[in-house]
Amino acid sequence: MSRRFEELAWEPTPIGEVSLRRRLDPVTGVDVFEVKLGDEYLMSSLFTVAEIALADLALDRLGRRTTPTTGWEVVVGGLGLGYTAEAVLADDRVRGLVVVDALAPVISWHHQELVPLGRTLTTDPRCRLQLGDFFAMSRESGFDPDTPDRRFDAVLVDIDHSPRHQLGAGNADFYTVAGVRRLATRLTAGGVFGLWSNDPPDEKYVEVLTTVFTDVAAEVVTFPNPLQRRQATNTVYLGSGTV
Repeated sequence: MSRRFEELAWEPTPIGEVSLRRRLDPVTGVDVFEVKLGDEYLMSSLFTVAEIALADLALDRLGRRTTPTTGWEVVVGGLGLGYTAEAVLADDRVRGLVVVDALAPVISWHHQELVPLGRTLTTDPRCRLQLGDFFAMSRESGFDPDTPDRRFDAVLVDIDHSPRHQLGAGNADFYTVAGVRRLATRLTAGGVFGLWSNDPPDEKYVEVLTTVFTDVAAEVVTFPNPLQRRQATNTVYLGSGTV
């Protein structure tokens, strides 16, 4: 029998206190794992449809644009509970995955197997969990410290709540034309950029993407919210083919 509520881990970080908790949801009757930064929810295992869709939609688009000869190399910005990363690894065409996260405790929770997907990610030889500031790495020498300016077939991001609602002021530049242009230089020819957002499609951000990419979409992902007894939506932005 599961406990109704349990705090599994808590640690201070440079951007605030991060905690991992598990609770028995009274509506669904299942264990729910949640990551919080202070009082702000970052991730819940109750709502993972859009996080998985981020990987599935981006890799589907990549498959229509390129044929891997030795396998795709992918970056995921934001580890969380690992659902986007797991969906990437579920695709046999993926040869390597680098998951970048700025919070050392979150990476540690996976290695300690405190979260449901910890063993899946940490035992897959294709997957590397990389401690680092994704946004700073995008501005500097890229997402692989061992290979500066390395290019990837797909870069998928699930960190901020949306292009307008960021966890830190230092992230804002990533969502500008200049930031997207820099990101595009991290992609191989035919590569795909994908971004998760908690908000409805943002036309101004779509305009930013179309300044850099020739093929842009804002896909609305619908999923049930059992707590509110209604359908909920997130947005997945996709960009490929540089202008």
